[in-house]
Amino acid sequence: MAQFYEALNPELREFIEAQPVFFTATAPNSGRINVSPKGMDTFRILDDRTVAYLDLTGSGNETSAHLHENGRITVMFCSFGKTPMIVRLHGHGRVIRSNDAEWNELHGRFPLLSGERQIMKIAIDSAMTSCGWNVPRMELVERRDGVTRYWEKKGPEKVVECWRDFNSKSIDGLPTGIMNGVEVDANGDSAGAAVDARNAMAVHAAKPSAR
Repeated sequence: MAQFYEALNPELREFIEAQPVFFTATAPNSGRINVSPKGMDTFRILDDRTVAYLDLTGSGNETSAHLHENGRITVMFCSFGKTPMIVRLHGHGRVIRSNDAEWNELHGRFPLLSGERQIMKIAIDSAMTSCGWNVPRMELVERRDGVTRYWEKKGPEKVVECWRDFNSKSIDGLPTGIMNGVEVDANGDSAGAAVDARNAMAVHAAKPSAR
């Protein structure tokens, strides 16, 4: 049977922190629902009612657009190990970027990864557990790092080009706000100083995980 919680407890925290992958779900007021898998040690529990994850640059930016419109988000964790269990966090999220006041404090909680785009900070409305008996047992072979290797090779300028060309609107045409505060020249290219300010992702030595 499903159980509901108003906040995270030690058992839920332990389960969440042990999972190598999580899934996010958002939806616009009218349009297509988005579900995304996430990994790479990018999730953090800030307190019993607040979590955050570091979002990396990809081909779309649906979550940002949906959070800007209505804030609703569900994060799901499921066990692929011996003990079946699913945890869902229902909440409301905000997009934090490098020109926001909260960025520096939150950013310091994550490893430094090439291609980082924004941080999603989520206030938990409720947490829910369910059995997960229909989830298959699987073993983690390795963590993929193709996204960070790709952006490390391409560099910050190409990251911002991707934001401009592919991340500025959702597939339903909603604005994501990703280019707010990013300066561009007369040709529409991102200015170098703005790129440096918006991307603390050039090539960094990895620091120990804060998880």
